[in-house]
Amino acid sequence: MTGRPRHIGAAERRARLGLRQRLAGAARAAAPEEVADSLVALHGTDPATVYLAVGARLADARETVARVERALYEDRSLVRMHGMRHTVFVFPAGLTAVVHASTGLDIAAKARAGLVKDMAAGSGGRLTEEWLDEVEASALAALARRGEATVNELTGDEPRLKEQFAYAAGKSYEGVHTVSSRLMRVLGVEGRVVRGRPLGSWTSSQFRWAVAPPHPPLPPAEARAGLMDRWLTACGPATEADLKWWTGWKVTDVRGALAASGAVAVSLDDGVTGYVAAGDEGPVDEPDAPWAALLPALDPTPMSRPDRDWFLEPALRPALFDRSGNVGPTVWWDGRVVGGWAQRPDGEIVWRLPAAGGVGREALDAIAAEAERLRAWVGGTRITPRFRTPLERELAAE
Repeated sequence: MTGRPRHIGAAERRARLGLRQRLAGAARAAAPEEVADSLVALHGTDPATVYLAVGARLADARETVARVERALYEDRSLVRMHGMRHTVFVFPAGLTAVVHASTGLDIAAKARAGLVKDMAAGSGGRLTEEWLDEVEASALAALARRGEATVNELTGDEPRLKEQFAYAAGKSYEGVHTVSSRLMRVLGVEGRVVRGRPLGSWTSSQFRWAVAPPHPPLPPAEARAGLMDRWLTACGPATEADLKWWTGWKVTDVRGALAASGAVAVSLDDGVTGYVAAGDEGPVDEPDAPWAALLPALDPTPMSRPDRDWFLEPALRPALFDRSGNVGPTVWWDGRVVGGWAQRPDGEIVWRLPAAGGVGREALDAIAAEAERLRAWVGGTRITPRFRTPLERELAAE
């Protein structure tokens, strides 16, 4: 593209969001894999988020739990693993090699070096890198034999996983770490193990572990360009600051990936420069009709970038985010966040619209229908976000 960059205003950004993020009615997906592929990554720190984020985007959400579980634990078309910012996500299986090479390698090297250093210092030199290599090989062999296993099961096969060492002696946060918990995390970011089926229901945070499926090694720069192209297609336009935040990469890596992927610069509101994927700089059609959605805490749409003013009024932030910047459950109307929701102990889905001044009867009816749709497929399961926010707490207690 030559000449001045094309301008993409807030209205067009909201239209792209509704269509690309599978939120507008006609854009909803037929399968969990389609949702994950469209979003690139489903935030997995809170296990319930994966299911709720998928259910909100399926045309038919009635069997959301069974379909997501089948994709994760039977078909393995979706994989739960560490990714950007050292955070757990659920990715399409075909993207795991790209994520690992673009992001995981640097994180993994630092995580392993940190474990070796902390383990030696906290054990008086008793637990060495060579010792860890032996324990690791034994644990991975046991995991391969079992197929899936909890940490407790693995420690039965390899008792040395129970070894402990002091951490941060003399600091305010000093404590005792167990080799098993640190080692499994390192193996996770190295792409050698993944989380398997949970011990409890789909909302449980206690997971079994499994040996990661093999994937081909990729040159990191090539992988970063590939991931950049995928993310801009799903979420663009985005600023350089958005991209650095989402990936956790260095600025030089972000700029290199933008150049290598052929990303195109566009103009955003307030004179800000953004980027879209190559060939995606043209205008997009509006969704066929206004849309409503109830998205869960940590949903990838509001959590995909730090710049949210074009879809979220700053006045709503204190009620919808915790002190660490984690978003709670949100209510959307036609590309904007207009409120929040929660589930009461009796299972009722309740919502409030602090920004309801400009929301009419059509919106209220559509939001009520989404709340009922959510209640119907969640059934008797009780959902409490892992990171609770002021409005969610207030609504849940009413």
